[in-house]
Amino acid sequence: MSNGGAGHKVRSGDRPHSETSRRAPFRTFLHTSDGVPIDFVYDPGAVVYDTSAPPSRGLVFVVAHGFTGDVDRPHVRRVASVLRRYGAVVTFSFRGHGRSGGRSTVGDREVLDLAAAVERAREQGHARVATVGFSMGGSVVLRHAALHTGTVDAVVSVSAPARWYYRGTAPMRRLHWLVTRPEGRLVGRYGFRTRIHHREWDPVPLSPTEAVAKTAPTPLLIVHGDADGYFPLDHPRMLAEAAGEHGELWLEPGMGHAEHAAGEALLARIGDWAVSRAG
Repeated sequence: MSNGGAGHKVRSGDRPHSETSRRAPFRTFLHTSDGVPIDFVYDPGAVVYDTSAPPSRGLVFVVAHGFTGDVDRPHVRRVASVLRRYGAVVTFSFRGHGRSGGRSTVGDREVLDLAAAVERAREQGHARVATVGFSMGGSVVLRHAALHTGTVDAVVSVSAPARWYYRGTAPMRRLHWLVTRPEGRLVGRYGFRTRIHHREWDPVPLSPTEAVAKTAPTPLLIVHGDADGYFPLDHPRMLAEAAGEHGELWLEPGMGHAEHAAGEALLARIGDWAVSRAG
């Protein structure tokens, strides 16, 4: 789960046309396949383009934030600021979060949001795409890779659950109250800028563990802190076991949960890993 106050804004604009504008971040809205408007930010990164080479040689990271995050949260912008050293970066707000439309389904239909962001990243001319998800976003990148085979070149899942409906920790019990109770959803709307759908899942989406087994042969990195207060270490170990030989597991000493706990050094290692694995 992600939280925190709104951070700095990113320049608004339309699709870039010139070499100069390609180097500047721009912001727009996408529409998902089910018609939800999604707030989308594209940053071409710190690399200066060689005008004699096609931009498709570059790698783009598509960052999927945690529950209650959005593109303007400081921790999401911090993740983007580190990854932009390694390639272009797409950030977006899941449905029901920030300026995006719709209501959060807490990881179910959010796969459609990620699919729209990945498609738009390809339209920017990038032949290689790495998805990087945190917590809820970590489960979404796994399901996206399983359901949309071949659309991404590497997947990084940070602090993700292995199974649904987990209530084994106090933070997860509070999260379930936030999602399932009318008064909790009011707190989500006005306290976290997150509008949560009142309907239960029907059908229940593919679990993260089931999804992991379907992501091969896409390179997969599972990252989890041994001090994660939401999901204990049996979650990443279950995911790694389901991934088999095509997955890699990093258990980070002293790390807590999701974007807030991911330091610059870890994010840099993730950037290096994605560059080496995405082809």
